[in-house]
Amino acid sequence: MTPGRPLPPPLPGPILPVSDAGTLAAAYGAVSADSGLVPLTVARREPKPDDVEIAIEFCGLCHSDVHAARGEWGGQAYPLVPGHEIVGTVSRAGSGVTAFAVGDRVGVGCIVDSCRECESCLDGLEQYCENGMTGTYGSKDRRNGDAITQGGYSSSVVVDHRYVVRVPDSLDPAAVAPLLCAGVTTFSPLRHFDVEEGDVVGVVGLGGLGHMAVKLAKAMGAKVVVFTTSESKVPAALELGADEVVLSRDEDAMAAANRTIDVIIDTVAAPHDLNPLFRTLRVDGALFQLGLPSEDMPPVNPRSLIRRRLAYAGSLIGGIAETQEMLDFCAEYGVVADIELVGAGQLNEAYDRMVAGDVKYRFVLDTSTLQAPAKEADA
Repeated sequence: MTPGRPLPPPLPGPILPVSDAGTLAAAYGAVSADSGLVPLTVARREPKPDDVEIAIEFCGLCHSDVHAARGEWGGQAYPLVPGHEIVGTVSRAGSGVTAFAVGDRVGVGCIVDSCRECESCLDGLEQYCENGMTGTYGSKDRRNGDAITQGGYSSSVVVDHRYVVRVPDSLDPAAVAPLLCAGVTTFSPLRHFDVEEGDVVGVVGLGGLGHMAVKLAKAMGAKVVVFTTSESKVPAALELGADEVVLSRDEDAMAAANRTIDVIIDTVAAPHDLNPLFRTLRVDGALFQLGLPSEDMPPVNPRSLIRRRLAYAGSLIGGIAETQEMLDFCAEYGVVADIELVGAGQLNEAYDRMVAGDVKYRFVLDTSTLQAPAKEADA
């Protein structure tokens, strides 16, 4: 197995601050850390030559949306419209856009811009932009007068075509939405480690990310072993396609898994001890940390890494080319997220259920349930 990455698309162009008045879009968002999600109206810029305007159909709910809306990551500007798992159809295309036409079904993930000049951007790794990528919501949009970006819990959005991907017609558009974050976040490390048929992939945690890791690794031909602390997750893991489930609190089960895994995808966002997991890896194995705990993790014993030449790595979403590669792969193998559709009036309940872990495995907003926009914008 050899690390690799996809070829990038061309991303030319300097940063030019521009701000134009555009259309008004219905939305749901937070006006303060404790406001919950409420109806809002946001102003979308008039499409520039390189932009596409997207009529949003569906938007996935990511746990990071909860943290941002509730001010749990600090320094948040309000009002804020979350949402970075956007699927819709092109309603207008700028004069310089040739890759997309009106009516095309497209997607927008976590990135709507980057510097386009640094080594990471030129390598198709916009998520690691050395000058800071522009997030789909809550970021300063440097090419548009430093306006704060507003996300996909909305009826429309305008995005530079370089950061838009094509959604294959064969996939359910609602179930595609979570692929634009949870899907590519798990696909990227699997591709980077060149997982293939015959490899053994361990998946730690069985939430929104974990269930995608199971599906994608199986589609790549790997044997999948799910590690979980909960016996109640065993049937669900097997139903998703896992070949084996290991209860990580069972010392005998963990001992039996010693030196059996090639790659571990760790999706748990709570502090947990990694050292028992390292012992399950074969020589030259790797553990990719995707979950980001809010508190310190127990220390890693370097002895485990040294004795088997193990790699302990992190991974962040994926670049635009890799996101398109992931969608095309999912179309080829029929992979989508397991979702529960919610209306705008159910968003606050859905947030509470996400925090409680009461979702199997991803909520998706049906934007047809949004109210009509007001006559003046809130953001």
